[in-house]
Amino acid sequence: MTTLSSPTGHEPALRAPNREDGTTPLVLVLGATGYIGGRLTPRLLAAGYRVRVLSRDGERVRALSWGSDVEIVEGTVTDPEAMAEACQGVDVVYYLVHSMGQGKGFEDTDLAAARTVADAAAAASVSRLVYLGALHPEGVPLSPHLASRVEVGEVFLDSPVPTAVLQAGIVIGSGSASFEMIRH
Repeated sequence: MTTLSSPTGHEPALRAPNREDGTTPLVLVLGATGYIGGRLTPRLLAAGYRVRVLSRDGERVRALSWGSDVEIVEGTVTDPEAMAEACQGVDVVYYLVHSMGQGKGFEDTDLAAARTVADAAAAASVSRLVYLGALHPEGVPLSPHLASRVEVGEVFLDSPVPTAVLQAGIVIGSGSASFEMIRH
């Protein structure tokens, strides 16, 4: 595994607690090859969590420094069968994906993905869903991107799975899409 900046996951307060059966929790990271997911996944591993990822391309995951340390399910967040498989036995799902890069109609894809993930998580009795959305002002018209992020969060909050919706502003760091846009 590569060198991690703080927090690393090795801090005692961040260590994975044992489940009743003595195993550590199994987490599913959706968006593990993205900017945030690619930084969260090695920290979860360092903290002792068992990690599963869903990816359209398993070889892309295996090529990462931590790729051999995770379980890989191939598929997409809009595929009910892949999501059902990915959610089996999972304690926490981290939802770090969006479809904006697909262009026109991304809002429909985002909504379909959120519903598919929420249904699969509920059917698998997942204990918690964590969604990284976006900051958005109340009472003003939102851009299609922000409106879609809000709608996805509402799908998760309306599901029977306890959900934490985290709202972040623009995420800028070397290698992130936002950083690259600003740089160019």
